[in-house]
Amino acid sequence: MSAGDRAAAEPILRAVAEVVCSRPGAARLPGGPDWLVRERAPWLLEVLRRSPAVRVRVAETLRGARLQDRARHLATLLLNPDDAVVEAALGWLDPPGSAPDPAARRAKRARQAERVLKKKLEAERQRLEYARQEAREAGKLLEETRAAMTELEERVDKLDRQLAVAQHRLRDPRATAAALLHALERPPAPRDDAASRDPRGDAASPGRYNDVLLAAAAAASLTPEELLAAVRAVVDPTPPAPPVEVVDDLDLRVTPLGGDTEIGGSCLLVEAGGTRILVDAGLRPSDGRTLPPRDIDRALEGDLHAVVVTHAHNDHCGYVPALVARNPRLRILASPETVRLMPMMWEDTAKVMREQNRARARWGADPVALYGHAEVEAAARRCEEVPFAVPRRIGGMTVELFPAGHILGAAGAVIRAGDRRVVVTGDISGFRQESVDGYTLPESARGADLLVLETTCCGDDHEDRERRVGDFIREVQEIHQGGGRVLIPAFALGRAQEIALVLRRHLPEVPVRIDGMAADLSRAFEAATADSAHPLKIFGDAVAVADRPAELDTFRTGVVITTSGMLTGGPAVQWAARILPDPGSALFISGYQDEESPGARLRRLSEEGGGEFTLPVHGGRVTVQVKARVATMRVSAHADRRGLLNIADEVAARQTMLVHGLHRRQRRFREVLRVRDHATVETAAWRPE
Repeated sequence: MSAGDRAAAEPILRAVAEVVCSRPGAARLPGGPDWLVRERAPWLLEVLRRSPAVRVRVAETLRGARLQDRARHLATLLLNPDDAVVEAALGWLDPPGSAPDPAARRAKRARQAERVLKKKLEAERQRLEYARQEAREAGKLLEETRAAMTELEERVDKLDRQLAVAQHRLRDPRATAAALLHALERPPAPRDDAASRDPRGDAASPGRYNDVLLAAAAAASLTPEELLAAVRAVVDPTPPAPPVEVVDDLDLRVTPLGGDTEIGGSCLLVEAGGTRILVDAGLRPSDGRTLPPRDIDRALEGDLHAVVVTHAHNDHCGYVPALVARNPRLRILASPETVRLMPMMWEDTAKVMREQNRARARWGADPVALYGHAEVEAAARRCEEVPFAVPRRIGGMTVELFPAGHILGAAGAVIRAGDRRVVVTGDISGFRQESVDGYTLPESARGADLLVLETTCCGDDHEDRERRVGDFIREVQEIHQGGGRVLIPAFALGRAQEIALVLRRHLPEVPVRIDGMAADLSRAFEAATADSAHPLKIFGDAVAVADRPAELDTFRTGVVITTSGMLTGGPAVQWAARILPDPGSALFISGYQDEESPGARLRRLSEEGGGEFTLPVHGGRVTVQVKARVATMRVSAHADRRGLLNIADEVAARQTMLVHGLHRRQRRFREVLRVRDHATVETAAWRPE
């Protein structure tokens, strides 16, 4: 260090010494500021290097002091708040009055090298952490891609099986006859010409037969009645029952076998004149297992001739393939839409039960699958399409289906044995939805001997549907305009399509993605209604099938509708893992949640203020922080208490039996019916009085 530098550093070192001596521990020093500058100059410089606070105090002390230019420049470097600048200044400045010390220089260089290496080490550690994060993200993407490929392979297999079933039905005379009968029995299309509008003559009245039947009858040189009788004989080769007195009830009996004082496993046995049929045969979940209707063995104690399925929800139709496996000649009757949708539900159920078997096998437990894909194909081949309002004979009984609302294809049934009639509503609703109108009771239902009435919501008075839909739309719009995403885990059949149609109608500008089985069933909805008077258009414009896994991260604003509705698995949990941590997004719970389901746990966590939530993803567990809004979308597809009372009033049956509900609610509702002069019977075996 030159003499000039020593002189320039002198006032700076003295200011440092004064700061050091002002501290409480300075009393232990052997001398004051002058001694420190003279004897401990290297130590004072080390204090400057190590303590930004001392540099600040020294700078305040020297503020306003008259320093030489060289001293002022040196102070700017040594008192700089940036450690690197101070380090650089000390690198060439030796303590004034000290001789060069080779050992000190080596130690100083070693310290500098150590600092450089530490910086490099920290940089490499950061790079390693980034690489690990990228590897985790890549692993997650790979896992999701494999899952998506597996889903695509399963979808291809499913389509192959559906094609095989369709080809079989084309070759099977009875199945072909059932499809032909459906086409022949369709009501004629409304006419819209001058003759039909002319009030003077019979032309104003609709014809009895549709154009297909008239053309087919003419080609076969038969009357329409003769052609219908011939086709019906192929569909139901059972000889007609012997003549009975009009008052004979053919020993009619109705016995609930499941889904009576519980929701799940719906099954009703109807017997008359040696004919035994079931109305529904649904599944019921219990402790991670899928179980048959509670008393299904009673149905198998004798010959079983047919199953009439009210709609395609699993709690009403899910056990049918197992029945066909035990009775290969069993007839399956349902509306045309239900016939199209049921096999898709069965396929998914077979997949779920196969996964349950794998999980149980890991623990050495017995398998629980009730059927597989072969049984699903066999059941699909036995399905017969029955149009609404067209009676179909099954041995000694006739069955007439009527629209029940609820979901696409849902039907109630009027079952006649002799002069006795039983009306089974199935799941029913009276209000119009986007995907289906409300129920329509036929004249044959009025004044029946027994009304078997579902009671899912018999204790509820639903709020105005339009108001609830309006609230939902406003909330979705607010989140979308804020740049967030809305996830709606929904039941694949019915609820998902209804929500998509509501969004398309009210928020056509908001992008909507439908994922999982909900997308497959949405396509089936479109296909099933394509030739109807009111075809459903779900996809198009802003509504599309989700491109997963790519859109899990790239679909940044809009609505995702996907399964499962209770967050027990499926694409919903993958979307939830991305959306729940986002405070600008939302998850809407849209349906019933089992108390122990992840959906119910998430709702409780949200009510408690949020926190960590664990999701079941790809057979493992992923924990996320819940920052998104969690709300409940309350839009039911079941008639409420008032709606059920209206149905009871319209049917005006001699007696009413309550099923498909909770016992405590049914008990209160039975009292309401009694006050309104409706005679009720216990939910148990019934015979006409």
